[in-house]
Amino acid sequence: MELSPMEVLFTFLGGLGIFLYGIKSMGDGLQASAGDRLREILNRMTTNPFLGILAGIIITILIQSSSGTTAITIGLVSAGFMTLRQAIGVIMGANVGTTVTAFVIGLDIGAYALPILAFGVVLIFFFKSPKVNNFGRVFFGFGALFYGLELMGEGVGPLADLAWFSDLMLQLSDNSLLGFAVGTVLTIIVQSSSATIAILQNFYMNDLMDLNAALPVLLGDNVGTTITALLAGLVGTIAAKRAAAVHVVFNLIGAVIFMLILPLFTIYVGYLETALGLNGRMTIAFAHGSYNLVNMLIHLPLIGFLAWLVTKIVPGKDFSEDYKPIHLDESLMMQSSSLALQASQKEIQQLGKLTLSMLEDARDYSEENNPKLEKQIREKENVVDGLNESIRKYLQNLSKYDISNDDTIRQTTLLEVNRMLYKVSEQVVYFTDLNVKKYHKGIELSESAEKGLNDFLKHVGKSYRKAVDAIDIYNPQEIEHILNMSQKATNIEKKLRKQHVKRMNKGICSTDGGHLYVDLISTLERIGYNTRNIIELSLEEDDGTEEEQIIFD
Repeated sequence: MELSPMEVLFTFLGGLGIFLYGIKSMGDGLQASAGDRLREILNRMTTNPFLGILAGIIITILIQSSSGTTAITIGLVSAGFMTLRQAIGVIMGANVGTTVTAFVIGLDIGAYALPILAFGVVLIFFFKSPKVNNFGRVFFGFGALFYGLELMGEGVGPLADLAWFSDLMLQLSDNSLLGFAVGTVLTIIVQSSSATIAILQNFYMNDLMDLNAALPVLLGDNVGTTITALLAGLVGTIAAKRAAAVHVVFNLIGAVIFMLILPLFTIYVGYLETALGLNGRMTIAFAHGSYNLVNMLIHLPLIGFLAWLVTKIVPGKDFSEDYKPIHLDESLMMQSSSLALQASQKEIQQLGKLTLSMLEDARDYSEENNPKLEKQIREKENVVDGLNESIRKYLQNLSKYDISNDDTIRQTTLLEVNRMLYKVSEQVVYFTDLNVKKYHKGIELSESAEKGLNDFLKHVGKSYRKAVDAIDIYNPQEIEHILNMSQKATNIEKKLRKQHVKRMNKGICSTDGGHLYVDLISTLERIGYNTRNIIELSLEEDDGTEEEQIIFD
């Protein structure tokens, strides 16, 4: 039956839509079945490049998306859980892992697509077990994937009879750069290299293009898929931008190399097709797999060079590198719990210095509307999240070893100090958000309100700096001084609040300015109170009584 042009277009687009939904459903089901521990897998399996590559392959197979794996990796780098060198291995593995989809597509089981899809629906709708439902999503996605491929095949088949399409394919065969550009742009539009490679497999399967045209498009597909990583990196930290740049550079260098040796690559793929008796789809799958595997092997010895290169491409200060955990040595736990606790204390002081720098940035931003300062505070917030989590896990893991009662008490104390420092960072971010609101809405504070706020901010900053210094150096006189400063912070806040009420009664302050001012001084008072909590935990006196610490959120 001959299809009209409209039917050809709708059949192809419908098949592409079903294919994309099938890929997503299968990936979501596999991810849910494996448990939501992808970040932990990546975090643990990146001690060396080979494990990082393996982790990238596994995660990409589970979620059926190299772009998704790269986005998770960028998030981990941004939070300081993973270094740039570790991320490079994962990104390499993700590129290899994504080839599995092309091999799956190469299997000729389209005739069984609908029964597989129907079986998945039964598991989803007729069973209450979440585990069975997840497997149902996998089967449904698997069936939908192949059904979408069948529809795409039906849609592209009639194109062989169109003269203009044949001419276009001849142009692609004669001009490899044009084919490369087509593959790149198409993948950027569709946002899925798996989908564009599936389209390519269907075209080649239906003899709509030869290898000379198909392979440049394939290489372009691999470059186009980096756009997702670029988008994820744009809103991230310097470290995130560098990880995204690695993905682009890695694929771009590989594509350029293969474009230069394209005649040899074409001969190699043609030989595989003949020697192994491959169908059209499997031929493209082998070409895709060969490219990514060889590209990974080329770059494996160059991880250090790639890290250096992207540092030059994306200059700037990387806070995740400056404040990455350097004292949390797992071997110390086996040697001595006291040594491990001492290492934790040093790392907690690093966290304290990071939160202090955030507070100083927030002070500067409150005086000057500098977007760079705001961005810097948010980048440091991501690093605080990662460092805080690393310290917490290290201290909790210490419980697995022999630990004395005294060290248990010290362990609990350090966990609390770690938690309070994290809360202070949240309060600093909230203080910054309030100032962002002030600038964006053009809210003005009275001169006396500004002066009182600035004086209070300097007082809180001074006491917090002393508290951070005291985390690792015990000085009873200094601690007593800090406690008095923290108590004074409460008194200052009460005084400023009373002065504010008087100004409001006289109509000196606007309503919006008044509400904002109260929020600002209240946030500073909370930072001051948690400063006192940190210092009180640092006291080495134990009078046999327990006092509950109140942490202001």
